[in-house]
Amino acid sequence: MKSRFVGLGLLLLAHLSWGQNKTLHPEAYLKIVEKYHPVARQAQIGIKKTDAQILQARAEFDPILKHYITSKTLDGTSYYQYNSPELNIPTWYGIEVNSGIENLQGDRLDPSQTTGQTSYIGIQVPIAKNLLMDKRRAALQQAKLMNQMAFAEQRVVLNQLFSDAMEAYWHWLKCYQVLNVTRQNLDAAKRRIDFVKRSVELGDRPAVDTLEANTQFMYLDNQFLAKSLDYENAILQLSAFLWQENNSPLTLHKDILPAEVWGDYTLFSNFDLNLQSILEKVDSFHPEIQAYQFKIEGLNVEKRLKFQSLLPKIDLQYNHLMKDKATSVNTALFTNNYRFGIKFEMPLRLSLGRGEYQSAKLKIEEETILLSQKKQQIQIKINSYFNQFQTLKKQIQTQEKAVSSYTALTKAEESKFAQGESSLFLINSREIKALEASEKLLDLKAYLFKTVYALQASAGLLI
Repeated sequence: MKSRFVGLGLLLLAHLSWGQNKTLHPEAYLKIVEKYHPVARQAQIGIKKTDAQILQARAEFDPILKHYITSKTLDGTSYYQYNSPELNIPTWYGIEVNSGIENLQGDRLDPSQTTGQTSYIGIQVPIAKNLLMDKRRAALQQAKLMNQMAFAEQRVVLNQLFSDAMEAYWHWLKCYQVLNVTRQNLDAAKRRIDFVKRSVELGDRPAVDTLEANTQFMYLDNQFLAKSLDYENAILQLSAFLWQENNSPLTLHKDILPAEVWGDYTLFSNFDLNLQSILEKVDSFHPEIQAYQFKIEGLNVEKRLKFQSLLPKIDLQYNHLMKDKATSVNTALFTNNYRFGIKFEMPLRLSLGRGEYQSAKLKIEEETILLSQKKQQIQIKINSYFNQFQTLKKQIQTQEKAVSSYTALTKAEESKFAQGESSLFLINSREIKALEASEKLLDLKAYLFKTVYALQASAGLLI
């Protein structure tokens, strides 16, 4: 347990900004999320799994060393003893090179077999089916595409994770600042009660003003309790995105505060906030689009493989035989010392090949339709978030003026009240309006920051 808290302390020390209070900056927060969140780590595992699949696919091109030994003896007669080591080397274009030694001894051998030791080097070539594409080449190409798709899917996952994480951060910051504003109003209401009590004691105010001041204080006290609960829940929501290296969740301590970055628009300096530029980047950079494109490329590989089923299987095999050193040099290929064969195979109706090829084409058509649909959905989402972003900027400007006006009216009413020209009812009304306007402004600012990050995530540009 002690080591866990030590690790937690070191983690926060590495990512916190120190001032009068300990603050967690949004960029440092995202680094913690990216490094330790289970979803981010699972996405990285997905990439490693596709790396393993590539290695498995490459195994089909590994040279293979074989050694076959057999013998038969019956009633004291040695029928045969056969010993044959062989090296087989697959190549990319379906050609296989093989070399080996055969040693055959015995008293009851097939006359077509060669006794003694012979060696050979040969080649097997497909001249129709499997010449341009075969299963092992298709498997390797598809494994590489799956690896690229895994990187794209990782970006999809991280874009969404970062967007959700930052939404929790801005909500945490908003709740913190709303709590501060409510606390300031509560403190002002407490000071007003003290002022009214002194005024009543001096005979400047009627006693009923004490009841009015206490009623306002109790209202704001309840508001403060409600906002405190909102802030505590916001801490819990934020903590859901904070994890430690040992895969255990991290609960943020209440002493750690959010960085007050509402006016720090340098956070957006690396973001593209031009609508036309964002839309132009979608086709090239959006990870969901890329994932569809890689999937279609993989289906095209499958289609080329299925096309091979429409071709006849014609394999040529040639082995150059060597009985001794004299016969192993300067011998024409088809003159002496060779073994040659042709294998022909072709289904007469090609039903399987035609069905598989049609199925492969239909899969590509289906994914192409889905890709077009996905592009449209992404463009609509980007336009929606951009319109929201533009509107929020205008709303914030208007709301800032409203907060200034309500605050000024409240102060003016307090000045009039101090001079005996106003009432607590008017002050309380002005104060509540100012508090509501301030909270609305903080809502809009949080919404603006959430929208900017959601806009980048919708375009696939957040990570």
